[in-house]
Amino acid sequence: MLIDSHANLHAPAYGRDLDDVLVRARNAGVQVMATICCRMSEFSRALAVADMDPDIWCTLGIHPHHAGDDPHISSRLLCALAEHPKVIGIGETGLDYHYDYSHRDDQLTNLRAHAEAARQTGLPLVLHTREADEDMMTFLEAENAGEDFEFILHSYTSGEELARMAAARGGYFSVNGIASFRNAQSVRDIIADIMPMDKILLETDCPYLAPVPKRGRRNEPAYLPLINACLAKIKGCTEEESAAQTTQNFFALFKRAQAPDAEQI
Repeated sequence: MLIDSHANLHAPAYGRDLDDVLVRARNAGVQVMATICCRMSEFSRALAVADMDPDIWCTLGIHPHHAGDDPHISSRLLCALAEHPKVIGIGETGLDYHYDYSHRDDQLTNLRAHAEAARQTGLPLVLHTREADEDMMTFLEAENAGEDFEFILHSYTSGEELARMAAARGGYFSVNGIASFRNAQSVRDIIADIMPMDKILLETDCPYLAPVPKRGRRNEPAYLPLINACLAKIKGCTEEESAAQTTQNFFALFKRAQAPDAEQI
């Protein structure tokens, strides 16, 4: 069994053929999926997708691109909405200084509110970070990430220092199609040398970042076996070993999620 830990199944890109997308995913061995909320206005859609299938879960949060839309989001509201049993994580939240679509102060304020919600609910924090390594390291230390709450750095493309700090704090990482890109050797090196295999999850981040040889197409969970094969090659293990370990890691991090069959983990 494979698990897509970070997808956007509620995105408009799947508005016409989500049922077919899910069929292709299951035919490819992807049994469990998490659809990731990136702004408050889409939470109801993410939750509706999760509610339609017992093996689809969702998260609740505001992507740093959209932090300016809700600059003063309260941890109380996040905690209240996260009471729904289908919500397994807080986020996607974080820092993105590449585009700076939202003011950095708003990003940091949002991030701290999400961290408090993760602390209060016991749900893990789903983190996005791009070109913000220093501030993310300061955040992880100040918020006792890894001690007060668990966290995952998804779609990791940041530097070695942040990766080592996160790993030392017991943080999780998710690997996606970027690891297969020709110009992503630095990402592969960090996966190989720094990320512990018992802390890695698989993700597509679909409909974005389709892996080679599907790059340039709309991504979908059915392409996850290509990412699993890439991870196995980087880590020097079999694809079966990679699938089993990343599945186990998913349920270790997202404890509210229920496995479809314990014997498959």
